[in-house]
Amino acid sequence: MIIKKKTWPDLFQKVFDGEKTFDMRLADFDCKEGDVLVLEEWDPETREYTGRKLEKKVTFVLKTKGITFWTKEEVGKFGYQIISFK
Repeated sequence: MIIKKKTWPDLFQKVFDGEKTFDMRLADFDCKEGDVLVLEEWDPETREYTGRKLEKKVTFVLKTKGITFWTKEEVGKFGYQIISFK
């Protein structure tokens, strides 16, 4: 499946440069390993697409709904962080 998503310029550039090798999104759509994520650069100031696009193959998906490692209080106090590694 091909999934298209808006990406703001600073994060788009980090993916383009190879610095950012992950994405964090609200899990309001289906996404699985093998899908293609098309990142379309979106300028929030002009409220328009810039025309730059990147295609990335999805290699892993972690969904957090229902994870009970931490209490709601801990999550409320600290939030989550996504860690990417090679």
